Amino acid sequence: MAEGRCTVVRQTARTKQPNRMRRAEPAPGFESDPGADWRHYEELELPPLLGAALEEFRAHGYHGGSIRAIAGRVGVTLPTLYYHHGNKQGLLVALLMGSMHDVLIRARHALEEAGDRPEDQLANVVEAVTLYTTHRRHIAFLDGEIRNLEPDNRERYRAKREELSVMLRRIAADGVADGVFTTAYPTEAARAILTMCQAVATWYRADGPLTEAEVAQRYVAIALDAVGCRRRGSGKDGRSQEK
Repeated sequence: MAEGRCTVVRQTARTKQPNRMRRAEPAPGFESDPGADWRHYEELELPPLLGAALEEFRAHGYHGGSIRAIAGRVGVTLPTLYYHHGNKQGLLVALLMGSMHDVLIRARHALEEAGDRPEDQLANVVEAVTLYTTHRRHIAFLDGEIRNLEPDNRERYRAKREELSVMLRRIAADGVADGVFTTAYPTEAARAILTMCQAVATWYRADGPLTEAEVAQRYVAIALDAVGCRRRGSGKDGRSQEK
């Protein structure tokens, strides 16, 4: 850079991501970083205790789930379970934090792939979140159990989930600033979009009329409508065709 001159770089949804968001974080027992192939899903194989806890919570909810039943599903003693995860709360925390870690990684790759246009960024991130909540619906539904987290654990989880919310809010704000999104309420629109995508886990069924990809594309269209996207040079799904 020449002496006496400075370059002002506009902060966007890509440049303003917190450092903690852009670093890989360990998530024992969960899938590895999918990289650029963020749309692809392999079968998730959790460690036995986490898998047993997930099945118990799915069948009976967190409060109804039994720590003894979880240990019995795996054939281990309670002391063994306590050694690895502390208690039932520890199992819920591990499942929730691991799941949120995975969706954040995929959303980050989707954002990076989208380029600089807010409409493409929103389309990719919404697609990533919706694909996650359909492919991983058996674990994504646990987001509804955050009410059962102890205060410190709830704060940790909400802080991690907030990173995804911040990503969408910044995209919405950038789109309004660029004149591509016409909504008068970008923050509220972003919040509604995230809530909509996460709720898919409560109703989607693999044997239903729509595939995971079809649901994701419909939600992309709904999200773009929610922010009043002008669909600058876009195709049917709202994605920009000019690169």
